[in-house]
Amino acid sequence: MARIHIDRSTVDGSTLRTTVRPSREVTQFFSGSPLEVTYEGTSLEAVPESIRCLPALSQIAPVAWATGADIYVESVDATFVRGLEDVKANMLEMYPFLEGGNLYAQEVVDRGQVNETDGDQSVVTNDSSNEPARPSAGLLFTGGVDSTCSYVRHRDEAPTLISVRGWTITPDSADDHQWEHLRTRTSGFAAERDLETAFIAANMLSFLDHPMLLAHFKRYVDGGWYSSVGHGLGLLGLCAPLAFSRSLEDIYMAATHWEGIDLEWGSRPDIDDHVRWAGTRCHHDGYELTRQERLDVIAEYVETECPELALQTCNVRMDGNCGDCEKCYRTAVGLRLSGLEPSEHGYPFDESSYAAMRDGLETGRWILGEDERYMWEDIRNRASETEPNSPAEREFFRWLEGADLTEIVDNSGSPIHHRLLRAGARTAPHSVYTTLYPAWNVAKTGYRRLTSSR
Repeated sequence: MARIHIDRSTVDGSTLRTTVRPSREVTQFFSGSPLEVTYEGTSLEAVPESIRCLPALSQIAPVAWATGADIYVESVDATFVRGLEDVKANMLEMYPFLEGGNLYAQEVVDRGQVNETDGDQSVVTNDSSNEPARPSAGLLFTGGVDSTCSYVRHRDEAPTLISVRGWTITPDSADDHQWEHLRTRTSGFAAERDLETAFIAANMLSFLDHPMLLAHFKRYVDGGWYSSVGHGLGLLGLCAPLAFSRSLEDIYMAATHWEGIDLEWGSRPDIDDHVRWAGTRCHHDGYELTRQERLDVIAEYVETECPELALQTCNVRMDGNCGDCEKCYRTAVGLRLSGLEPSEHGYPFDESSYAAMRDGLETGRWILGEDERYMWEDIRNRASETEPNSPAEREFFRWLEGADLTEIVDNSGSPIHHRLLRAGARTAPHSVYTTLYPAWNVAKTGYRRLTSSR
């Protein structure tokens, strides 16, 4: 039987380090490096092991489900375990190739759980004090359309803005300048609104052997492992020690897709909404809004509170928007359809941009996936209800109305390659791993079985 043993974590200042011991059946899916997560400026000393193990458990669980491996951990949070069962059930339904597996722990710690009855999100704790805790929230934030919309929707909660390095921006030194651009932008956005920030850096892409995961499972997923399977549970799980240390009751993760889009994707309501741990509940936010409707939310915020708001969505650079990639053009035309001038919010755009945009779509210059097809359909639907502002805009919208978006996507290149680029599912360089490891066994004595087989 395949097994993955999560060792007790260690803390060095604000860095959490967790090693794992996979059995030989699944060792090829691990790089041999420990999972290292740094929570800048956050003390981890008071965070219990039942919470410290969650970042590693969140990365490992989908791998275990794909291989039928059992997971062993010393101590784990009871609320997280209950939610993980729901995540597992929904992920197995989404991906029939997943086999399932069990979770075993020597200790299950119940420090309190989120009360979900009738939508009540109050926290039930074992603390005898009658003084209620101060509500606090966190928001995974990049400064793009989705996370900015989520900020606008929850700005009354003054959420802590959480930026993560490790997925679209890797821990490699070559990405240092990209990380600094994101940090600077997030810090500036927060300072203008008197918000707190939190910066997390993790090696989750090199902790797992993503090339090996793709070699085995890419025929089942349309994209990278982390984008297609792991990033909802994985990114939220990384936030657990931070949320415990800062008493964050809610963590919001902005939706990429919306109702009516049934794509296999690692972050969905039936995954994110079930991620929780003692004192904290996670939320897949904005799923009821299309991307154009999210731009409408931002446009109203611009008009009423923040006329100089700049967005950052570019696939090419992090220190601004190039104005020439598909995502820049798509965001710019979306801003126009929401009544904003793109050039005033971070996008080089003029009337000549419409011809360039059509050329990029028609000639296959951009690599597109099903995500983009839905997003261009969303733009087309709004354009049909909107009076064009210029002959160039009118001509582009007339062409878009009759364009076969399915054919454009099919002619643009491989959706798998596209998602690897767009979602940033890149891995740091791996050392050559050995194919044979000494056999080891984990005695089940003293462990409680916490999850059911498929």
